[in-house]
Amino acid sequence: MSPARFDVLTSRYPSLRLAVVGDFCLDRYFDIDRARPETSLETGLPVHNISQVRCQPGAAGTILNNLVALGIGTLRPVGVCGDDGEGWELRRALAALPGVQLDSFITSGERHTFTYTKPLVQHADRPPEELSRLDLKNWTPTPPKLREELAAAAWHAVTTTEGTIVLDQVDLEGTGVVTTPLLETLRGVAELKPRRLVVADSRRGLRDWPALVFKMNARELGALSGRPVDSLDEIRQACAALARVNGQPAFVTLAERGMVGATPDGEVAHVSSRPIRGPIDIVGAGDSVTANLTAALAAGATVTEAMELAMAAASLVIHQLGTTGTASVAQIRALLS
Repeated sequence: MSPARFDVLTSRYPSLRLAVVGDFCLDRYFDIDRARPETSLETGLPVHNISQVRCQPGAAGTILNNLVALGIGTLRPVGVCGDDGEGWELRRALAALPGVQLDSFITSGERHTFTYTKPLVQHADRPPEELSRLDLKNWTPTPPKLREELAAAAWHAVTTTEGTIVLDQVDLEGTGVVTTPLLETLRGVAELKPRRLVVADSRRGLRDWPALVFKMNARELGALSGRPVDSLDEIRQACAALARVNGQPAFVTLAERGMVGATPDGEVAHVSSRPIRGPIDIVGAGDSVTANLTAALAAGATVTEAMELAMAAASLVIHQLGTTGTASVAQIRALLS
């Protein structure tokens, strides 16, 4: 991509309105100070003394963080948090982000706030060491009234923005934001407004989802295709077939092998990943790809251009240790040049 083309695309970011629909969580980091060792008098077990607590939006919030870093003008999160301390922290963190409008972000007394607590032992001479994570999730079905409220909010967000990302992050189907009513809402959008940009990503796979822009990894593509897709040729063929059936672009991330994308008219492209430049942490790389793909496509990028920007952003994110990183336009420009 030429510098001039890069500037044309990214100059459109401040005027874009994008929505993020899905499972927002609170990423809570506990920085543990190894210089303050202690043993509990009551239990005899080691005490981890915390020197700092850092809270930021995670899961779908990580996508939002990346869109903020790109300078997207207006951002509309559609999700839910609990009426609890974690929910207060999450709403505060979201409200502090420029361009974010919280009118479609619901607080519910019937849900816990989805939370990832990440204890990090800080070392002076090497990257932080992450201990076992502490997760707070909802294991019961999302209440019917809340499902309908989220579906209605999603419809409004999709139909009043230039692009939408839908992230299904929960482990147990029906316990998060993406439930049957919301999928039916997205199906209606796909049928009535097929040119609307809606990018879908689900850790449980996209089988039975409506015809949207699919973003997945090779394992998920194989499960969706019903056959193994290991070689690059197999992935290219399966991705092209998926794009043709959905009538929408499709993208497949391949970790160190890069990324494959296809258009409904048969164009298939592969963009390689960038070289490793030191220690890495892959947490958040996939969300960075999703955010950058969507922003670029909404700005008028081709499938190949969108993947080039997404791969550059992912390279920047994985080299940020001890946090779930983001990549700005200036950082991406410097890496591409």
